[in-house]
Amino acid sequence: MSIDSNEDLESIKKVSEAVAITLRKMREHARPGMTTKELDDFGYKLLQSYNAQSAPKITYDFPGYTCISINYEAAHGIPSDKTVLKEGDLVNIDVSAELNGYYADNGGSFILGEDVHGLNKLVDASVTALYKALKEIRGGKKIAEIGRIIETEAKKNGFKVIKNLVGHGVGRSLHEEPHEIPCFYDKQETRRFRKNTVVAVETFISTKGSYVHEKGDGWTLLADAGAFVAQHEHTILITDGEPIILTAANGI
Repeated sequence: MSIDSNEDLESIKKVSEAVAITLRKMREHARPGMTTKELDDFGYKLLQSYNAQSAPKITYDFPGYTCISINYEAAHGIPSDKTVLKEGDLVNIDVSAELNGYYADNGGSFILGEDVHGLNKLVDASVTALYKALKEIRGGKKIAEIGRIIETEAKKNGFKVIKNLVGHGVGRSLHEEPHEIPCFYDKQETRRFRKNTVVAVETFISTKGSYVHEKGDGWTLLADAGAFVAQHEHTILITDGEPIILTAANGI
């Protein structure tokens, strides 16, 4: 969306703060022995405290309030009372919400407790790639160059990027133009970022394989067999200089 008034700016800030704090508190609340449904219910109560609605729920009738993906699940994991969190799990929480007609989206992967699978490097590479990319985004910058930055950081650390999961515009709906902000370099991508617009920039960094596939439940996306994927995402406002990170309160 384009920010055309002070009301737009203040409203996008409010919903961004709601999703960011919800994500941070969910991450802090997660513990071994808890089900992903219990964690999702906790997130729902947090969103309610801001009078915010779950964006995937109201937009796509997603069977949960937040997306919680564990280990080999790359994205859109369904919260379940059968999925119990364990020490060392790679957990991804994606929180997006609507508040007073405005939408924001953010997410992050983390290791629950001790890093028993040796995945901290993957998580760190994802975070570093995101911030290196964000630092370069401004009005007029080619979208493809941001994908190049993320992909370069991934490769430098021995990882790949997922090519069929992307960032996107956000603001007046969950997914807006530009509908695809890839985390890889695409020479066919000629569009540029526009000043005073809001987008959600995402990384999808993989230990192996560059594509995800459907699990079979209609929602969950899986990495290649035995692969782990880390994702981090911020909603930002594009300016002439470095962007304003609207979801900075998520602590990532």
